[in-house]
Amino acid sequence: MKNFSFLSLILIILLSSCTTVRVASDYDKQANFDTYKSYAFYKPGIDKAEINDLDKKRILRAIEADMNAKGFKKSSNPDVLVSIFTKTKENINIYQNNLNWGYGWGWSPWFWGPNYNTVSRSTEGTLYIDLIDASKKELIWQGMGSSALVKDVHKKQEKMNEIVTAILEKYPPQG
Repeated sequence: MKNFSFLSLILIILLSSCTTVRVASDYDKQANFDTYKSYAFYKPGIDKAEINDLDKKRILRAIEADMNAKGFKKSSNPDVLVSIFTKTKENINIYQNNLNWGYGWGWSPWFWGPNYNTVSRSTEGTLYIDLIDASKKELIWQGMGSSALVKDVHKKQEKMNEIVTAILEKYPPQG
């Protein structure tokens, strides 16, 4: 029974560590978010985002779908400007599985076993979505989401949708 509960615990930890997107947001407490009904993309900000144009399109499609689902209308005279920027970092994890045998506190050259080291690399991306009051040109809301990036071309749009949806769930701020 102990093995079953230990295996269950490991499975729960693995599944919870697979939560794909970590999000946070910040906002201007003076802003009246009920007055914002239309949006447009802020091209100067989007042009500065350091990702390829295909990924930019994927992100903008995802933002457009979520903003429309929230009741926003795309406009040439918007209430809110939407900008993005990105960061990436490479994560390197080294797992040491030393199966050495010995005398406990000391080391003995007659009793030692194999060492198994595993190295894994992954790239984590962070997407920031900024909402800017179009009339005042002031940042009113910022959402941030971090997740491991996928390399499979067929899964990239799905991953971008997941990240953007997780970020925009924090909009409008509650409180």
